[in-house]
Amino acid sequence: MRAAYDDQNIFARILRGEIPSDRVAENDHAIAFRDIRPQAQVHLLVIPKGAYVSYDDFAANASDAEIVGFNRLVAQVARDQGLSLAEGGKGFRAITNSGEHGVQEVPHFHLHLMGGHDMGRMVSPR
Repeated sequence: MRAAYDDQNIFARILRGEIPSDRVAENDHAIAFRDIRPQAQVHLLVIPKGAYVSYDDFAANASDAEIVGFNRLVAQVARDQGLSLAEGGKGFRAITNSGEHGVQEVPHFHLHLMGGHDMGRMVSPR
């Protein structure tokens, strides 16, 4: 069963132009914009234009064109921001949170693209 999509979430409202965003890139299937509470020197959000709640919803239900378009935009933004290893950058972290245990705050699939400095270990060994 597919999770219900809330079309009043902040990202849906950004997509409709009801809330401004500092867009850095866009294609037919996704947009990228600066996070309003950056947690890194470079902190961007990439979101699909379609109504998908989480990564697993997107991966299972988006069209091939949407999936490719989303991933190509992530790669483009990484290059444009000087993060891509292919362009001489030092790398980045790509994070997506899903559901309650993943501490997902906005119920619209989104990827955090973060970099510009050493991000440190993501998980400490137990």
